[in-house]
Amino acid sequence: MFSVCEFGFYGDQIHTCITDDPDVVTRWIGDVERAFLLWLNRLVVGLDIEWRPNLEPSDAHPVATLQLCVGHDCLVFQILQAKYVPVSLRAFLANPTYTFVGVGIQDDATKLSDDYGLTLSRMVDLRALAMERFRNPSFGYMGLKKLVKVILRKELEKPKEITLSRWDDKELTARQAEYACLDAFVTFELGMILQAWLVGRARVGWCARANCIPNMISPILLRQVHS
Repeated sequence: MFSVCEFGFYGDQIHTCITDDPDVVTRWIGDVERAFLLWLNRLVVGLDIEWRPNLEPSDAHPVATLQLCVGHDCLVFQILQAKYVPVSLRAFLANPTYTFVGVGIQDDATKLSDDYGLTLSRMVDLRALAMERFRNPSFGYMGLKKLVKVILRKELEKPKEITLSRWDDKELTARQAEYACLDAFVTFELGMILQAWLVGRARVGWCARANCIPNMISPILLRQVHS
């Protein structure tokens, strides 16, 4: 099963593929790698996951959806409903030249590893990156919604009834699909603005040291953030 939707966000139109079909995932990855062939060594991928809320101490629901976004193309993979996880996805996530960005991405990576044996080779946490770029520790305590407001100057709606909804249902609602898409899209946008691909290029993995993150944010953006 797969469907294609267009979601809008402040004038941007995000082409979104929603699927539980491993073959569709493989095609999406191939399309992205062909489209960005000349920039693969600095490819930034917005990443997010959703799962059925753990409301009881004994609950340990697995990841239900994996969202990836590059440019204006987003994939919402209903991984829990899929017959298997394609090799193409394993290779894509493990590619050490691609930079995956997210808020709390280390926790997401751990859950993907625990639930599906997936490995992220190179990841950058947007909170830590913003904290170093703007030399402001308050960014380390911000969630995605706040980062979007402060850095992108946009409002990202995150209604509780969607956040805490049944992400493990066989078919996502239109609101769930939009929520999943926009989270991945703004994550990608933040990664591009903060130049995540520059982080620790001499090594694989996340680098939190200030001296390995060049301060290349424009003076105009710095003034906006601190205003």
